[in-house]
Amino acid sequence: MALKISVGQYYHTDSLIHRLNPNVKCLAALLLMLTTFFIRTAPQLALLVVGALCLLALAKITVKQVLKSIIPLAWLLIFLSLFNLLLTREGTVLVSWSIFTITDMGAWSAFLYPVRILAAILMGALLLLTTTQTDLGSAFEAACSPLSKIGLPGKEIAMIFSLMLRFIPTLAGDAVSISEAQTARAGDVASGSLPKRLRATFSIVVALLASSLRHANNLSKALDARHYVAGASRTRWHQPTFGAREAIALGATVCFIALIFVLAKNF
Repeated sequence: MALKISVGQYYHTDSLIHRLNPNVKCLAALLLMLTTFFIRTAPQLALLVVGALCLLALAKITVKQVLKSIIPLAWLLIFLSLFNLLLTREGTVLVSWSIFTITDMGAWSAFLYPVRILAAILMGALLLLTTTQTDLGSAFEAACSPLSKIGLPGKEIAMIFSLMLRFIPTLAGDAVSISEAQTARAGDVASGSLPKRLRATFSIVVALLASSLRHANNLSKALDARHYVAGASRTRWHQPTFGAREAIALGATVCFIALIFVLAKNF
């Protein structure tokens, strides 16, 4: 079976979230991701789940589409859950067998921490699914612009970030194509003995590295052809605006975060 990768790929549709100013979307996503790490209680967690579902509905994105972007991290979340379940000793003992002890606090931690990380990843995935690479680069350039005032290469940093975002889906597509070609040559990474899988994986990595170098060379030539000058100001066809829609979005984000912290004090 060939690799299936869906990373950093924009989901084209017309929704309220898609039409938001990218600067506002990035700020709201960052605030929400940071807020997830302050969640401790069940009411907070329930509110977080409801908020995430509301965002998906507003963005007109199905749960299946989001899961395609975050499913590669499933094993990490499972490991984190088992780690907290077996190593947390505080609380009332529920099960004790040999060297393993499961407590009520361990069971809650095994559920809470993966869900918090999953929520943070969901916010990031939703941002990537609803914002083009160009808009993300513009938002990051606006965030880095104060660095230029203190002598740091803010525009160059933003340019590097934009190129990184630009090539994430490109390299993911290359990895899928290379994997499918390997599978057609009986070099599937998901079948066969361990040495065979390692050889197939190594072949994919080498081919992907060669593809990356080829993309970098083509990009260098394209920048030279367009007379790119580091640090020069950029012009845009569509300038992001801040209107009532953006003000409402920021206000709703602040109210949601405030409610999260209110629930923390009352429960």
